[in-house]
Amino acid sequence: MQHRVIVLGAGYTGATAAGRLAKRLHRADVAITLVNAEPDFVERVRMHQLAVGQELKPRPFDEMFAGTGVEVQLAEVAGIDADRRTVTVVDTHGAEQRELEYDTLVYALGSGWNPQSVPGTAEHAHEISSRPGALRLRERLAGLDAGQPVVIVGGGLTGLEAATEIAETRPDLDVALMARGGFGDWLSDKGREHLRKVFTDLGITVHEHTAVTAVEPDRVLTDGTSVPAAVTVWATGFAVHPIAGASTLEVSGTGQIVVDGTMRSVSHPEVYAVGDAALVTGPGDKPLRMSCASGVPTSWQAADTIAARLTGGKLPKTPIRYFQQCISLGRREGLIQFVTADDQALPKALTGRLAALYKEVICKGAAWSVAHPTVGMPVRRRRTVQRAGRAEQVGRASAGSPAGQVDSPAEAAA
Repeated sequence: MQHRVIVLGAGYTGATAAGRLAKRLHRADVAITLVNAEPDFVERVRMHQLAVGQELKPRPFDEMFAGTGVEVQLAEVAGIDADRRTVTVVDTHGAEQRELEYDTLVYALGSGWNPQSVPGTAEHAHEISSRPGALRLRERLAGLDAGQPVVIVGGGLTGLEAATEIAETRPDLDVALMARGGFGDWLSDKGREHLRKVFTDLGITVHEHTAVTAVEPDRVLTDGTSVPAAVTVWATGFAVHPIAGASTLEVSGTGQIVVDGTMRSVSHPEVYAVGDAALVTGPGDKPLRMSCASGVPTSWQAADTIAARLTGGKLPKTPIRYFQQCISLGRREGLIQFVTADDQALPKALTGRLAALYKEVICKGAAWSVAHPTVGMPVRRRRTVQRAGRAEQVGRASAGSPAGQVDSPAEAAA
């Protein structure tokens, strides 16, 4: 009987984990199912581009996983019973609810926007953490007349990229950004200086040390003041999918699944969590921030660990550390802030057009690595311990057959 692996979510981490497992395990021994609500891969790091009307390259899963043995099921995840080892899903077409059983589960449902319980945010603000959200914002921006105000709430990477992309694409709009702390206060002196220059050149108004208390249809309220906003974009950070927290899996106060160094759940050893969904400790014993840079190495670690445990191999150790923060500031400007292993800014930063090209290479490389989960390195699909043992028995029983011989020519080609 095949070992059943189910991967929930096909973002950067889930799609990478599924593809990497398919590269490392013999197709006859495992059944890998990837559950996702959409039929193609979404480049989440480009949602600000989609929101301003740019077209993104389609990356359908039926092409990405063709010939790999990964079965893609288009469905929404409705719940997990970690004690019974089942996942409840609802098909995206027909709304039929059913249960899937697993032997190993990879939880990669990621994160979405975080309204942070601020009154009016859910009703009146736009988010760009998902493709549907970016497309709704795109439609709203297209309907704005010249001179109308757009307010981006959040001074982190997502907010910076959204503000500059909108201002560059629609210089006729009045764009403002609100940051709870100092503007770019985590960057180096060189990084902050460049950031301010770009925002000034694009005509973006910056409100530093400003906490938003409410969002209304036509304005944003702060402590004692209000700022006009025909459109409000909420970019204050991410929150994980609530499904793990509703299960018996051990989760943190943020709802992330608590894992060990191999990305394995500390409460349910047959469950692995990757990316934003996992509480992972990095250099300096600090939790990794929610990002593609953090998530992809966790998917490598989880996939390689699962493969090693099933095949009796040596447990791997994928180093997880930071090198830089890559920020696009429109299509013509960028900022690459080099950082320490634990994500603290170094004095060195790359700016300008070269930084924009650098960021574009990083984005393209991230998408390429999802379709090439072993980064182009040759791999061998190994037999699981149980199936390998059975193959040896078959080999001994067959005259002249060497131990470990595969069961059929079809398996040999797999």
